[in-house]
Amino acid sequence: MADNSFRAERNARSRARLERSLPELFPPAVLAFAMARPFVPPTPRLIMETYWRHHPLRADALARALARRSGTPEGWRWDLPDATGFRLPPAPWRAEVMAGEPGRCCVCGQPVFRLGWHRDLWQDGRPNRTARWHSACVAAWKLWTQPVTGLAALKKRQSRRCALTGKRLLKTAEVDHRVPLFQVWRDHRDLPWPNLLGFWGTPNLQVVNRTAHVDKSSREAGERAARRAVLAFAAEDLRSDCSEARFVTEGGVLEPSLPSDFR
Repeated sequence: MADNSFRAERNARSRARLERSLPELFPPAVLAFAMARPFVPPTPRLIMETYWRHHPLRADALARALARRSGTPEGWRWDLPDATGFRLPPAPWRAEVMAGEPGRCCVCGQPVFRLGWHRDLWQDGRPNRTARWHSACVAAWKLWTQPVTGLAALKKRQSRRCALTGKRLLKTAEVDHRVPLFQVWRDHRDLPWPNLLGFWGTPNLQVVNRTAHVDKSSREAGERAARRAVLAFAAEDLRSDCSEARFVTEGGVLEPSLPSDFR
């Protein structure tokens, strides 16, 4: 009883504060979602953040759509950061936004309008000069870098069934990338940047039981080890071929003679 009275009093104060600060134009679906929360957010900014935090898959789809609208900056090429490697999604607009004037999202490259919204609902053509992130892109970036934030939504999308075995998901279920990120760097890094983001987003995410995840990771580790062994063998074979060519040359032959399979 005391809890209910505390919640009602707090929500009454939040609604009163919203009446004073809420703009005339505001996304109705977002407002309806916020008003249905157990604790109503007291400011329009918190309403936006709450909405996208509870809809990470929708935020991911929107962020990737905005990235397709921006396209890849001219001359950009995906290079791995020293600290994070291929775990961090490429963000070519981050340097552009940080170096240029504000009002543009550092994730997707599109203008940021009032309250972190991605469209100019107010039709004044003025981006928010103090913002560098869309509210949706914040939630999408968290999903890309911390996939566990989308665990509940992904479970619901999969009808609470393991993506690998088809069995019911257990409490210890984990989020996994269908295509491992090391393979994205190895085989797909020349794709256009908006297409690359899909490997960190919903199209490449799945929820699997921990046992199935361990088995999948073991197979991937074995494949990587086998690939490294093949590459090491090929490199050693190449070195031996080159040393044979040098031996013939050092023996007094004027023209180097390489093995037939090396030509």
